[in-house]
Amino acid sequence: MAKYASDKEASMVSVVVPLYNCADYIRDTIRTVTEQTYTNWELILVDDKSTDDTLSRTRGEIGALPEETASKIRLIEKPEDTGAADTRNTGVDAARGRYIAFLDADDLWHRRKLELELHFCEKQRAGFVFTAYHFGDEHGSPTGKVTRVPSTLTFRQALSRTVIFTSTVLIDTERISRERIHMPQIPSEDTATWWALLKSGVTAHGLDFPLATYRRHSGTLSSNKAASIGRIWNLYRTVAHLSVPESAVYLAGWAWNAAARRIIPDRVRPRHSQRRMPD
Repeated sequence: MAKYASDKEASMVSVVVPLYNCADYIRDTIRTVTEQTYTNWELILVDDKSTDDTLSRTRGEIGALPEETASKIRLIEKPEDTGAADTRNTGVDAARGRYIAFLDADDLWHRRKLELELHFCEKQRAGFVFTAYHFGDEHGSPTGKVTRVPSTLTFRQALSRTVIFTSTVLIDTERISRERIHMPQIPSEDTATWWALLKSGVTAHGLDFPLATYRRHSGTLSSNKAASIGRIWNLYRTVAHLSVPESAVYLAGWAWNAAARRIIPDRVRPRHSQRRMPD
């Protein structure tokens, strides 16, 4: 069990954000954390050797904040570009809080995200929680489509529905060690990590209220279909260790669920018990 230097760190959420050429989004990224109703957080921004002006804009945004707020933000500059997995792992290793939350630089959070998710985590006595989320346009405005989540998710259930969105995940490091959330250097490293946890017997708990917005950039959906299929197939074979026939069956289910999330209107999908704003 982890030991903490203070009660503050024992209830602190460390927010890990990998940065790479995200200058256009960094202001929103920082604000979506600094405007949280839960205030015991630290923000760890890890730059993966950006080639645009991400670093200069980030420093400018931090410098414009009140000193008390700015002191809660750390900017780590990596000496070379090593990819998203290593960048997130660097942030996890630097974290001082008991809880680890992940946020990608172009995604956004509901202002009560940390407050509600932490309460849910403690209520469920869970080590691994995630939430529903909005699809957003390239400006971050919700499009009306929402990905709903089940109350619990096991390994086998997860294989046919990649419903865990990394920017909604919260981990309690008293229940799941930091080493176990280190991400591997493979495509879809985040999904590989969640599957590895679930395969080990961990149950993920889902809060079915959309507390994040996934910013979808114009023109990316069709061009990424083939790559997504290749990545998920590789995960079935190398992480889940499924046979070829099993992989094919799960891939068909995954493709159906992926299409349904984008095509079927939210109003005709099954309603879960946690649709309303949690107390």
